[in-house]
Amino acid sequence: MMVKQHMLFTLYSICGIVLKVAATKNKVRGAQGQVPLVQNMTVTEGGTANLTCRVEHNDNTSLQWSNPAQQTLFFGDKKALRDNRIELVRATSQELTISISEVSLSDEGLYTCSLFTMPVKTAKAFLTVLGVPKKPEINGLTKPVLEGDHITLTCVTSGSKPAADVRWFKNEMEVKGAKEVNASGKTFTVKSSLRLHVNRDDDGVAYTCRVDHVALTATHEETTQVLEVHYAPYVEIRQSTNVPQEGQYLKLQCVPKGNPSPDPVLWTKDGGELPDMDRMIVDGRDLTFTSLNKTDNGTYRCEATNHLGTSHAEFKLVIYDAPTTPSPSTTSPAPTLPDTTGPLDSKQLNSAVTGNRDPNELKRATDHALIGGIVAVVVFATLCLIIVLGRYLARHKGTYLTNEAKGADDAPDADTAIINADGNHAHAEEKKEYFI
Repeated sequence: MMVKQHMLFTLYSICGIVLKVAATKNKVRGAQGQVPLVQNMTVTEGGTANLTCRVEHNDNTSLQWSNPAQQTLFFGDKKALRDNRIELVRATSQELTISISEVSLSDEGLYTCSLFTMPVKTAKAFLTVLGVPKKPEINGLTKPVLEGDHITLTCVTSGSKPAADVRWFKNEMEVKGAKEVNASGKTFTVKSSLRLHVNRDDDGVAYTCRVDHVALTATHEETTQVLEVHYAPYVEIRQSTNVPQEGQYLKLQCVPKGNPSPDPVLWTKDGGELPDMDRMIVDGRDLTFTSLNKTDNGTYRCEATNHLGTSHAEFKLVIYDAPTTPSPSTTSPAPTLPDTTGPLDSKQLNSAVTGNRDPNELKRATDHALIGGIVAVVVFATLCLIIVLGRYLARHKGTYLTNEAKGADDAPDADTAIINADGNHAHAEEKKEYFI
């Protein structure tokens, strides 16, 4: 009896061992079908990165995230590393997701997700951190700049990863600069230089340095500097009317351009002071004549000065006689000249000469004159033809008969000639002349 019991116990032990081995083999086969899945991640410096590890078929095997230094961050839902920036987002049998906030460049690298099967299976995700470029700075500009100076503007931005793109703009129009890139650890410093030969046209021009980068998705960083250029003045004079007449009002405007502004200006006539300050009024930069007369003829000069130099412009004033008042019944209205500050063009001069008449009326008058000339030529040609024909007809006579007999020439006296003529009348020959 004791032998039978021992044999049964041994049989049960063997069956248990066989069942355990079979279960272990099935577990290994299931583990071989479990693979962790991860994805690479790109994040901007200062942002938040979410790292996710998934397993499609898991039998409650634990998942683990570790950093590039192989330090365990989370083992399942258990936090292993004391870093307040790292938080658990989701932990299940098929997923382990964690987040890293305020990402820095030092966080960049390979992160490992481990599935603790037999053997342990891993998957690696690379975290890329973009370095944000700093606001650019423009160096090399001093204010003010003198006309003719050579200056070099330099724009510098640092902290970018990868290297930023730096561009120059002159009043929103792009201009090319010389670019230089230098590595500083994991980031880059980018410099761009712009060399200028300054003139007066650059006064008030805005030069902008703009930085473009993949980390600046919504906007771009830029800095603007406005040039202030000092230059010597230059002057021009403008008049209120082109044909000044005696008794009229006239204003001469002095327009100086310079930086600093050349105020006040100096007016002179023929190299001396203005002679009649009662009629010649200087108001700021303007010289006004209340009523012109012939004594105002001469050369007027406007002179402007700043600390960089002096410039002047001259205007020769010639005053014309005032128009006389015509009789309304005998004279048409006098032509009027256009009141303009610039020189007269050909259309304005033609309008002044023709008395501002209607162009259609002028055309009709020209057509009538042409027709009259043609009629006069035709009449003259007709008269010449009549005269020539009359002279031709006057040289020829018509057909006629003579009553002289043939023997009349041989008669000794008139009585005989008559008798002979009567007798020979029947035989008289007809003398004819023809004219064509």
